[in-house]
Amino acid sequence: MTTTQPAAKPTNPRFSSGPCAKPPTFTLDKLADAPLGRSHRAAVGKAKLLAAIETTRDVLGIPADYKIGIVPASDTGAYEMAMWNLLGERPVEMLAWESFGSGWVTDVVKQLKIDAKVTTADYGEIINFADVNFDNDVCFTWNGTTSGVRVPSKDVIPADRDGLTLCDATSAAFAMDLPWDRLDVTTFSWQKVLGGEGGHGVIILSPRAVARLESYTPAWPLPKIFRLTKGGKLIDGIFTGATINTPSMLCVEDYLFALDWAKSVGGLKGLIARADANTGAINDFVAANDWIDFLATDPATRSNTSVCLKFTDDRITDGAAFAKAIAKRLEAENVALDIGAYRDAPAGLRIWCGATVETADIEAMLPWLAYAFEQEINS
Repeated sequence: MTTTQPAAKPTNPRFSSGPCAKPPTFTLDKLADAPLGRSHRAAVGKAKLLAAIETTRDVLGIPADYKIGIVPASDTGAYEMAMWNLLGERPVEMLAWESFGSGWVTDVVKQLKIDAKVTTADYGEIINFADVNFDNDVCFTWNGTTSGVRVPSKDVIPADRDGLTLCDATSAAFAMDLPWDRLDVTTFSWQKVLGGEGGHGVIILSPRAVARLESYTPAWPLPKIFRLTKGGKLIDGIFTGATINTPSMLCVEDYLFALDWAKSVGGLKGLIARADANTGAINDFVAANDWIDFLATDPATRSNTSVCLKFTDDRITDGAAFAKAIAKRLEAENVALDIGAYRDAPAGLRIWCGATVETADIEAMLPWLAYAFEQEINS
């Protein structure tokens, strides 16, 4: 047990789960080439947007026949767009094991008023995929940002299925090897694993999803900001750089920088390795201390990005107050910022371990966590 205050501190104490830490080499001058004051529909703007789309394809290994679009309102906007455009043609199954997945359930059942089958699991657990009928349309999050629980394997989703899979991958993209043959709609926001700026979402459509869009018209009206088709055909410009609304070219430039950084560390394999190393440091810490554990009960489902921890010491009488005190103490020391558990999640800590975080910073923070625990448990 730590008895003295650690001497070393993380160089970067930012462990927020969104917006996440910028890439380690980021400086504001990296954005100098942003075409500020220019129309995003000018040649330079379209070229930047197309470069963002195609570099995303390159880094993530997205098939050439999949469509990639930059859309408004972060991952939320992208996923809502997918649900409102595609659901209703066949039965729907909603899978949820944390708050964001539960939010999609609410939108489908209460707003779209679809009589969906809803399957949920408690925080730290995941649903039984053997009970899911993938001949229906299935909506789920790949990685639960607020629970630290992720899909254990692509094999839980059949490659041969009649329904569409709609996957919220915002905490998984660029840190996990997503199986594109099993995903028909995938969404994310670049403010997560690549540490980009908020407000922009990315939507990725398989050929099967495009076919659905061009053959099915939902029963409900679609606001302009959600529309992906016109006259029964996909609005192809969305997927070549002609965005639905005005994007921030400064944010696009920031994303292009992050993508270049991702390539410099080895692309997707390098990004996964960095996230795994960060999570590995926490795993070693948990194994060495019996007063803390992962919220995710099964090691096969533990996230390598949004790592959620719980305190297990029997002396703790108010888990929420204790966790908040730990987080407050670490923030006051400028050792770890924004690591409190999500407001709807069980009491504990949430430490972002995505690729933009340096393992050395995780390793420097953990002795402080042990020190803060000792100070609070004995106070």
